[in-house]
Amino acid sequence: MEHEGPKGVKDTKHETREVRGREGISTGPSRLRASRASAPSALRDPEPRNPAYERRLRWYRWQRRYEGYFFLAPNITGFLLFTAFPVIASLALSMFRWDLLTPPVYVGAAQFRELLFTDPQFARVALNTFYFTFGTVPLRVILSLALALALNQGLRGTTAYRVVYFMPVVTSLVAAALVFQWIFNGNFGILNTFLRNLGDLFGLRISPPDWLNSTRWSMPAVMILNLWKNVGFTMVIYLAGLQAVPQELYEAAEVDGGGAWAKFRHITLPMVSPTTFFVVIMSLIWAFQVFEEAYIMTKGGPAFATTTLVYYIYLNAFRWSRMGKAAALAWLLFAVIFIFTFFQVRMQRRWVHYEAERE
Repeated sequence: MEHEGPKGVKDTKHETREVRGREGISTGPSRLRASRASAPSALRDPEPRNPAYERRLRWYRWQRRYEGYFFLAPNITGFLLFTAFPVIASLALSMFRWDLLTPPVYVGAAQFRELLFTDPQFARVALNTFYFTFGTVPLRVILSLALALALNQGLRGTTAYRVVYFMPVVTSLVAAALVFQWIFNGNFGILNTFLRNLGDLFGLRISPPDWLNSTRWSMPAVMILNLWKNVGFTMVIYLAGLQAVPQELYEAAEVDGGGAWAKFRHITLPMVSPTTFFVVIMSLIWAFQVFEEAYIMTKGGPAFATTTLVYYIYLNAFRWSRMGKAAALAWLLFAVIFIFTFFQVRMQRRWVHYEAERE
């Protein structure tokens, strides 16, 4: 039905309402409520939330905020209980005289003064440790770099040689020390037998030393065992560093007429200097902390000739029940290692060349 308005104009507005009514399209308040219900939640009128939902939401947010600390808690707890607390306790213990049987007596820094100025054995033990450290670290660096250069040539059988050189690293140190005790035996050891036979072959009279019972030769015997045991590990580190050197540098050096020594001096050494820095730092730390070799092979003898700082700590703590003095020794050893490590870190800028710096 059409309604005409003034001047014959049809009332299309009324007609549209009728059509929408017949099609079931709501145009009144019900349509407004439906549009509000279908609107996004951000545009709806605020409604009161459920208290239980609010609690779950707060717990969820708190859990997301601190869940990382929950995963770190086991490691942090272990570090605090088994590393941080013993370190702090040892510093406190170094201020007391304590034999595990009587109550501890506070003496302050007296034990540090005693070690540095009045202990007759501390100077000898410190010299033994420095002798071992500066006798093994340079040899370890040189031998491991030489082996890594040899194994990096890509020759046949390289994998087998790598396994052979690395096998001492995974060998039990106790078993290796017992074998070396037999090798260095002064009477029937295989080394002295070989030296005597070699002298007889050339008509020479060779008197091999009694390695493990000599104050002069016992420390070199311990050093040989240490080198045999650990050179393979640093060799693998150097091998990884050598394989990271770009081959284009060697090709450019060959084009310029550079020989093997020139390539080693001007390319290999600078490119593996970060590896050398790492090897030197770690070898120094390990050498200052040597214990097992001297303990198994010589028991620190003869006449304290192979007693190192860590072995001296063991003697004071578990043989002579001087727990406070042993703790003071441990802190002196820490100071020595810290000084040498700090010196190396400060000096690295003069000889260590990093890839990022060249770029």
